[in-house]
Order: sequence, then C-alpha cells, then structure tokens
Amino acid sequence: MHMNTPPRSTIRLTRRGRIALIATGAVVAGTAVAVPLLSLDGDGEKQPRTLVIPEGWRAGQVYEAVDKALALPAGTAKKSLAKADLKLPNDADGNPEGYLFPATYPLQEKATAEQLLSFMVDTANKKFNGAPIAAGAQRNAMNVYQAVTIASIVQAEAASKADMGKVARVVFNRLERGMPLQMDSTLNYALNRSTLKTTAADLRIESPYNSYQRMGLPPTPIDNPGEDAMRAAINPPPGGWLYFVTVKPGDTRFTADYAEHQRNVAEFNAREKASPQSRT
Repeated sequence: MHMNTPPRSTIRLTRRGRIALIATGAVVAGTAVAVPLLSLDGDGEKQPRTLVIPEGWRAGQVYEAVDKALALPAGTAKKSLAKADLKLPNDADGNPEGYLFPATYPLQEKATAEQLLSFMVDTANKKFNGAPIAAGAQRNAMNVYQAVTIASIVQAEAASKADMGKVARVVFNRLERGMPLQMDSTLNYALNRSTLKTTAADLRIESPYNSYQRMGLPPTPIDNPGEDAMRAAINPPPGGWLYFVTVKPGDTRFTADYAEHQRNVAEFNAREKASPQSRT
C-alpha cells in the first residue's frame, strides 16, 4: 500500500518540548538496580564505591564514567572493548550500545574497565534474554536486538514513563506503514549531541541514523534503555498514532491526524518563541 505522507521537511514527530538532560548525565535512573560486581576483599567492612549508569546514557557517556570511576586515562574503557570479549548479539557487530545496562554497580578497587563493561553486558543479557522480553520480541516478529533498538528510541523520545508505550506504538505504526521514523533522537545520536532544535540541514545529513531519509530502524540502539522502555517496546498499547510532540512539560500529544499534529507543533513553537530561555 502506497502511503501519501506529508513532506519530510515539515514533519516533527518528536516530543521536542522535553528538556534534554540525557547528554549531560543529569537524568539519574530512579529504578537503578544494585548489581554485585565482584566480592570484596577481606572481611567486607570497607564500603565499595558505586557507579550509577542512568537509563538512556549513550555508550560514550558510559565509557567516560567508567574511566573516571576507576581513575583511568580518558579513552581507556573504549580501548578495552577489543579485549573485553563482550557477549553481544551477532547483529551488534561488537558494538555494546544498548547493552550497557543502566544500574548501580558497586566497584572493587582492583576492578578493570573490561570487567565492568562485561558485567554490564552480562546484566543486560540476563534482563533481555529472559522469557518476558525474548517472547515479547518474538510475538512482535522481532529479534531481541531489534527490540532493544526500539526501546532505545522510546527511552530517548518519551517525555515520561507514562508516554513510553505510545511512543513505541508510533514506531511500530510507522514501520508497518512503510513510513520513515523521522525521529530527532536518531539525528542527535548521529551528530553526538542532545538538542531540541533540528534544522533543515540536519535532516539532510548522510548517516544510517538519519531516520528522516532512511527507512526502518537505525543500525544499532541509540542509547542504553532501562526496563520500562524495554517493556514498552515489546508490549505497546493499541492505537493508531503516527505523530507526537510535547507541547509543554506533562503535555505530550499523540495523534494519527497530520493536520492536528501541525497545530500541536505550532503551539509548541509559539511557546518556545515566547520563552525567555529560547532567546539565549
């Protein structure tokens, strides 16, 4: 079925009203799970330091945090990937993006970057390969890696936990209709930034993560999603939504009607223009 969709340059599918704190690491996972990394030496009286990996952090942010937590030179964690022997799906092609599971990790003094990254991936595999996620992915004709990729988009795009299921449904609806996803979050990943403003030039960048020009899912996850986003990705609520925008905090509007979406985007743009912050 051929869909006569509006021009790509005019569609704003994303919420774009949410304050994007993910890149600064200011979003701390409220549902972080304490995961034992290594047993403590001695009698265990010494309290271990911890490393919190928030939901939605990109791999680059995780590497940087591991280097700082272990007092290693910048770039060490990323370089350690080659010898870490991470247990990743074949589709990942050695890239752990999406599988550095968000949690609170206790640290032992002698812990290495390889051990820490391996434990994050092992934790992700335990979470993702269990019956609920694996079966849910299969039910939606996906493999687990594709489900993690959708969950990463949901994590980046949803303004709240309550919106995650609807965002996932928008992704499914667009994929099923042969529409490009047109998600600003994938562009931000390609450009290694986090912003609410997307320009016409951004929409033309040559990248497999440009979901305005490329069909289907991006080649990898775009962040490391938590369990709420994973649940949304495998079990989204029914609905015909194709567009969404966060007009103001707490007010994300989902619709299947492009004209209604345009009105919502116009309201968002008017609010942005009137905001003193938008002029800085």
